[in-house]
Amino acid sequence: MSIMNNALSGALASQLALAATSQNIANLQTKGYTRQAALLTAIGPQSGNNRSAGNGVAVNNLMRISDDYKNQQMWRAASGVGRHAQSQPYLTQLERVMGDDAASLSAGVDKFFEALNAVAGVDPTSTPLRQQVLTAAGTMAQRFNNLNNVFNAQLQSLRQQRSAIVSSANATINNIASLNRQITIAAATGTNHSALVDARDQAIDTLASQLDLEVSDQPDGSRSVSLKTGQALVIGAVPGKLVAGTGATQTFSLEFAGTSFQLDSVSVGGQLGGLGAYERDILLPLQKGVSDMAEQIAAKVNTQLAAGFTMGGAAGGPLFQFTPGSPSDMLKIVAGYETDDLAFSADNTPGDSTNLQRIIAIKNQPITVTSLGAVLIADADTQLTGKLAVDSQQNRSALATRETIRTQSVDDWKSTSGVNQDEEAINLVEFQNMYQANMKVMSVANALFDATLAMMA
Repeated sequence: MSIMNNALSGALASQLALAATSQNIANLQTKGYTRQAALLTAIGPQSGNNRSAGNGVAVNNLMRISDDYKNQQMWRAASGVGRHAQSQPYLTQLERVMGDDAASLSAGVDKFFEALNAVAGVDPTSTPLRQQVLTAAGTMAQRFNNLNNVFNAQLQSLRQQRSAIVSSANATINNIASLNRQITIAAATGTNHSALVDARDQAIDTLASQLDLEVSDQPDGSRSVSLKTGQALVIGAVPGKLVAGTGATQTFSLEFAGTSFQLDSVSVGGQLGGLGAYERDILLPLQKGVSDMAEQIAAKVNTQLAAGFTMGGAAGGPLFQFTPGSPSDMLKIVAGYETDDLAFSADNTPGDSTNLQRIIAIKNQPITVTSLGAVLIADADTQLTGKLAVDSQQNRSALATRETIRTQSVDDWKSTSGVNQDEEAINLVEFQNMYQANMKVMSVANALFDATLAMMA
C-alpha cells in the first residue's frame, strides 16, 4: 500500500541522510574534507493515477558541497604565498650580515682609509703605521670575501632547494594522475568517490604552493592541471615530469608525452618561481654590485700606487689582487707585499705623502655599481644595504598580503565545503525525527491494515 511504501522510502532516505551527517561529524577535524549531503527527491505518482499523492522519496545521490570558484581562489592564493615565503629567509640573512658592523663592507672600507689617514697625519715612513694599513687592507679584502662566500652559499642552497621542490612536485603530479585514474573508474561504476576527490584537491593545493597552476574539470571526472604558461602537467591519468638541470646555471624543463619544454625559472610561479625571482632580481645583482665595488676599489688603489714610489725608491706595485668569480679569494693582498712596498711618495722624496693623499681621496671618488649606477665609494655599501632592506620590506609586505588573501580564501572554502558542527547537530536531530516520524507512519499503516483484515473477517 502507498502509505507503507512512502514511509519505508522515507525511513531509508533518513538513514542515508543520517549516515552522511555522521560522516561529516566524524571528519570535523579532517583537513581538506568536503562535507556531503543526501540529495532527496520526491517520487511522483504513476502515470494516469490522479488519486495518488506520490510514491515517497528517493536519494538520487550523495552530493559533495563544493564550489569550484572557491577552490581556484584558494589554489591561486597558495601560489602567491609560496612565491614570497621561500625567499624571505634568504633576504633576512643578507640583511643581518650586511648590517652587522663586524662584517659590513662600509666598516672595512672606513677602517682601511682611517689607517691611511693615520699614516698621513703622523709619519709616512712609520713601519708600524704602514703595517696597520696592510692589516686594514687585508681585513677589508676578507670582508668582501666573506660576503661573497655568503652569496655563493645562498646560490648553492637555492639550487638544492629548487631541486627538492622539483622532486616533491613530481611526486605530487604522479599522485594527481593516479587519483584521476581512480576517480574516473569510480565514477564509471557509480561508486562514491568523494574521498578520492578530496585527496586530489589536497594534492593540487600542495602543487599550487610550488607552481602557478591552471586547473580544469573534465567530463569523465578527472582534472587537467597545467602551468599558467600553458604547459600540461597532468592530463587524465598521464603525468608530466619536471627536470632540474645540473649545469652551472640551473635550468628547468618539463617532459610530457615524449616532448620536452624549456621553462622560465621565474614564470613557473609559486615556490619555484619565487626562488628564481630572488636569485635573478636580488641575489645575483647584489653579488655583482659587491664584486664591482671590490674590483674598482682595488683598481683605483693599485693605479694610484703605481704612480708613486716605495720606501726603496722603486715604482709602486699593486697592493690588491682581484679575481672575479673566485669562490673564496675574490679580493686579497698581493703575495709577499711588505710595508716598504707602499708607494706613498709622489716624487721619491723621503717623507713625502703626496701620493698617499691621492690614495686617501679615492674614498670620495665615484665608481659604477650594478643596480646603483655611479656612486661614491664611501656610499656604495650603504646604498647596496639600503636597497636590500627595501627589497626585503617589499617582500615581507607582499607576503603578509598574500597570507591574508590565503586565509580569507580558506575561510571562504570552509564556509561552503567545511563541516559546521552546529549545522550538522541540527541535521542529526532533523533526520532522526524524520526517521522516527516515518516509523510512526509505518506503525499507523500496519494498524490500518490489521483493522481492514479484521473487518473482512
